[in-house]
Amino acid sequence: MAIVAIIGRPNVGKSTLFNRLTQSRRAIVDDLPGVTRDRLYADVEWQGRHFFLMDTAGIMSDARDGVEAEVQEQVKLAINESDLVVLLCDVRSGLHPEEKEIVREIRRVEKPLIVAVNKVDGPRQEELVGEFYELGVEEVIPLSAIHGHGVEDLLDRIVDKLPIRKEPPVDLSIQDNTDIIRMAVVGRPNVGKSQFVNCLLGMPRMVVSDMPGTTRDAVDVELEYKRRRFVLVDTAGIRRRARIKEKLEKICVVKSLESIDKSDIAVILIDATEGPTDQDLHIGGYIQRRYKGCIIGVNKWDLIQSDKREAHRVIEDVRRRFQFLPFAPVVPMSALTGQNVRKVLKLALEVFDQYSTRIGTGVLNRVFRSILEKHHPPQRGGRPLKFYYVTQPSTRPPTFVLFCNRPDDIHFSYERYLVNQFRSAFQLSQSPVRLIFRGRSGGVAEEA
Repeated sequence: MAIVAIIGRPNVGKSTLFNRLTQSRRAIVDDLPGVTRDRLYADVEWQGRHFFLMDTAGIMSDARDGVEAEVQEQVKLAINESDLVVLLCDVRSGLHPEEKEIVREIRRVEKPLIVAVNKVDGPRQEELVGEFYELGVEEVIPLSAIHGHGVEDLLDRIVDKLPIRKEPPVDLSIQDNTDIIRMAVVGRPNVGKSQFVNCLLGMPRMVVSDMPGTTRDAVDVELEYKRRRFVLVDTAGIRRRARIKEKLEKICVVKSLESIDKSDIAVILIDATEGPTDQDLHIGGYIQRRYKGCIIGVNKWDLIQSDKREAHRVIEDVRRRFQFLPFAPVVPMSALTGQNVRKVLKLALEVFDQYSTRIGTGVLNRVFRSILEKHHPPQRGGRPLKFYYVTQPSTRPPTFVLFCNRPDDIHFSYERYLVNQFRSAFQLSQSPVRLIFRGRSGGVAEEA
């Protein structure tokens, strides 16, 4: 998925524009778990095109170091791995020398550029926009982020200028015709992700270091286990904004989340000495919303296992806080000693096989009828809810379309009941299950 970076000097309105773009009435937005508090990233769809929108910190030169030094340090990191850059300027401040330096740098690396001028709230400001054509661009987009004027024009231009990928788009539903298991290894920095992969491979394929953020990009490695092929994705660490000091790591966060999207199974590594943190839960929430298989590895187990009471408390805390992932096995392990590391692969095979389960239509509907008889659909507003039949259009995850007379009136508690019953009836205890409710005429579906 393409990455669009918004850059500019402080106080030009980048965060306001970011919020406006991602909350636009016609834009479909999926905020990424773990970063909503700071609103750094959003997955945006506009006119059928998807892209990651990334907000960046303000570019401010230090008078002692000079404009060029600051631009080289801050802008390069923001734009080198972006696919398109939006330079936001402030009409009230006028054209600034830093902005000219930014444009030179963008042209040097040959990245597509859009120049937008913010705070254009009336005719007087519109007359001042012409100055920004000195940047040598064909078009300058005037807008008011706070009022929303010109924002949809900017989205249109972003979509127009997004590079067309030569490779076919990745089908995130995962194809049925491959048995290669893609497994993403995710977690906060310094929880032992690279060491975990090294332990599986038995050789130092990656740099293992105690310095958080050592792995700078997603690295894919192949592995064969019990005659099954794995692709392991060792992702860059995901951390809170307050702890991110290098702007390149912001892009690495996006790429790590992308690797989850491309995987079948995500292994969340947690530091046993710290227990599950809010950031771990945010990562788990992202996996849940993407309907990925999941294994929770409690790493550095060797440091606490001698204290049986503490070890028991940690495992119970993990299960309690990750109860929204009831299908995810929890494995105490040590990437340093190798304890239970191979067990993760064994579980991954079980999870993947369940994740790939396909049920025959006849069996599916017979079981579905018994599920309905066990607990009849509740009435809503005095009107009965009737289910007609169920089909399974796809796997990975097992996805079931339930046809009924009132798909919008299904209570969340009954959805949960159905999910649990499907999971129990079809031996899907270690796999997410996706339910889609649809009217008999094929109306808009609602997902559980």
